[in-house]
Amino acid sequence: MSTEAGRHGAGERRRLRDLGITVGTLPTGPLNAITDVTGVRVGHTTIVHGEGPLKVGQGPVRTGVTAIHPHEGSTFSARVPAAIAVLNGAGEITGRSQVDETGLLDTPILLTNTFSVGAVHQACVEWLSEREPGIGTEDFVVPVVAETFDGVLNDAAGQHVRREHVVAALNDATGGAVAEGNVGGGTGMVLFGFKGGIGTSSRRVAIGDNRYTVGVLVQGNFGIAEDLLVEGVPVGQIVEGEMPPLPRRRHRTPGGDGSVIVVIATDAPLADRQLGRLCRRGMLGLGRTGATARNFSGDLLLAFSNTPQNRLPRQISDPLLTSIRLADERIDDLFQATIEATAEAILNALTAAETMTGRDGITVPALPLDRLVDVMRDYGRIQA
Repeated sequence: MSTEAGRHGAGERRRLRDLGITVGTLPTGPLNAITDVTGVRVGHTTIVHGEGPLKVGQGPVRTGVTAIHPHEGSTFSARVPAAIAVLNGAGEITGRSQVDETGLLDTPILLTNTFSVGAVHQACVEWLSEREPGIGTEDFVVPVVAETFDGVLNDAAGQHVRREHVVAALNDATGGAVAEGNVGGGTGMVLFGFKGGIGTSSRRVAIGDNRYTVGVLVQGNFGIAEDLLVEGVPVGQIVEGEMPPLPRRRHRTPGGDGSVIVVIATDAPLADRQLGRLCRRGMLGLGRTGATARNFSGDLLLAFSNTPQNRLPRQISDPLLTSIRLADERIDDLFQATIEATAEAILNALTAAETMTGRDGITVPALPLDRLVDVMRDYGRIQA
C-alpha cells in the first residue's frame, strides 16, 4: 500500500472474525480475502493531507485509488470472462458496455472517488500503453474504473488523485493480506453513517472432486445507521441511539444515499453469463447487511473468473475456441459463497475503518467495536 500520509492498522480496529462474529456457514480461504483466489493482486494508494476549512484544490484531502489485477499476468494479453450488473445506477463503472458486449475483462479494475474517474482512466491508459505494444496504433483499450463519492470528508472537487497515485497502486499490487478500512479508494468513504471504505472476504467450496474459491472486495459508501444489520441483528438502530448525531449526506432531494462497488473473483470455471448470476447474488449479500439501494445509490457489481483454461489471448489463430464451464446444476454453492463473502466484506470495511476528520472539521466515527460485540452477545450470536 502506498500512502502520502497516515497508516492503516493503528489502534484496536479489527476484522469481524477477530471479534468472534461469523457470517454464514461456508469456510473462508486462509486470508479471508479476495487474494485467496490464486493470482489476484490488490494495491492501494492512500492520499491524506490537510486539516480545517475546505479550500477547493488545496484540501483537506481524504481520498485514494485501489487497483485489482485479476491474475498474475497481463489481463490485456490474457483476457478473462467477466460480467457487470447494476442494482441502482446512480454511479459509474467505465468499460461496462464492452464487458457486456464481449463477456471479457482486459484491464485491471480501478476504484476511486467520483470526480477522479477521468484522471484514473487516463493514467491506466498510459500505464497499459507503456507495457502493451500496439495500444493506440493496432489496438485500443477501455479501462474499467468504478467510483463512489467521498465529498463528505474529502475535497472532491479538487480532484487530487494524480497519475503517480494510480501507477503506484497498479505497480504495488500484490497477493497476500489486503489492507482494509481507510485505504485506497475507500479512504474518505462513509458506510451506514460510520466510517467505511475497503473490505474483503472469501469462501471456499467443494464441487465434485474440485475445490473453488470466491473472493470479494468492496468499496463501501452507502446506507444510514438504522439500516445496518449484522447477521440479522439491528446493530445500527441500537448503537445509533447511544451516540451523538452521525453526519448525513446532503442531497437536493430526500432519501440521499451513497454507493458501493463489489468486485467478485473466482477460480471456478464460469462463463460470463454465469458470472452475471454471481453479481446478482452479490446483491443479496448487500441486502443481508441492510442495503436498500436508494435513489441516489450507485450499486455496481463486477465478477470475473480467472481459470487459466478460459483466459483468452489477444492473438487468436484458430477460429474455434474451447473452454470449460461448471454445469449450472452445480453452481448453488458458489451463489452461497458470493452472498456470504459480500456481506462479510461490507462488515470488515466497517470494523477495520478508523474514525476520520476531514473537510470543515467533519468527523465520521468508527463503528464502536465494543458495543458491536455486546449487542451480538446479547442476541446470542457470540458465546459468552
